[in-house]
Amino acid sequence: MATTEFGHTVRRWRDRVSPETAGLPGGGHRRAAGLRREELALLAGISVDYVTRLEQGRASNPSEQVVEALGRALRLSGAERAQLFHAAGLVPPGQGTVPAFITPSVQRMLDRLTGTPVAVSDATWTLLLANPLYEALMGRHQGNERNAAWRHFLGSGGRVRHTPESLSSLEAAQVSELRGAAKKYPADQRLRRLIAELRTGSERFADLWDAGVVGEVAASRKIVDHPQVGPVTLDCDVLSVAGSDLRIMVYTAAPGTEDADRLALVGVLGTQTLTGP
Repeated sequence: MATTEFGHTVRRWRDRVSPETAGLPGGGHRRAAGLRREELALLAGISVDYVTRLEQGRASNPSEQVVEALGRALRLSGAERAQLFHAAGLVPPGQGTVPAFITPSVQRMLDRLTGTPVAVSDATWTLLLANPLYEALMGRHQGNERNAAWRHFLGSGGRVRHTPESLSSLEAAQVSELRGAAKKYPADQRLRRLIAELRTGSERFADLWDAGVVGEVAASRKIVDHPQVGPVTLDCDVLSVAGSDLRIMVYTAAPGTEDADRLALVGVLGTQTLTGP
């Protein structure tokens, strides 16, 4: 039965990933050889109960998004990712759909940048992976909120402070890049649904889309209003991965500045929240 095979596969690969490898605090007495279920759930952005039911074969038909998220959290290679999709009874996404696979080398890079907020998004600006410091800085996004355009036009917004000019530039870039992704990946049904929902739910998005607005995401300086630390001014650079449409966002502060101290405090508070009761 595919679901049972899927559960066994997830459990087997969970056991081989240490928390340190996944960028989580380790140490202490651990019954699990690798990641605990709650740690895998945290990394994949799904509930612990759902991970448990999947592993025990009590949940069937995991979605493509769930399988993809579990594959990233488990640090799977390309061949292993394909095996996980097949175990779930799914066909791995092919040509014409937005790539969401993160190579082990990019995973390792994120694991090593523990003192820098870093996140990886796909061509639609859907968050695929974020290190703990990024989540401590920006908050943890779930569901539709993982897509930057959905979050801005239909959701809760974010912690980045905007001027009228920066807001206009952000909106133009998001609309323009979604249009470009739709042309490049015409077979991606999830992208088509996202754009349809944005056009229906946001008059502002619909107006910008119909106007054919053009923009691009560029390096910038941003003020992040953190709920505990206060405003933190950071440089934001967007890096691309060769042979992929992945975007890596990196936030840094100049050494020795008050903003660098505040960013370090964000990391301390975030770690306490992650490891606390």
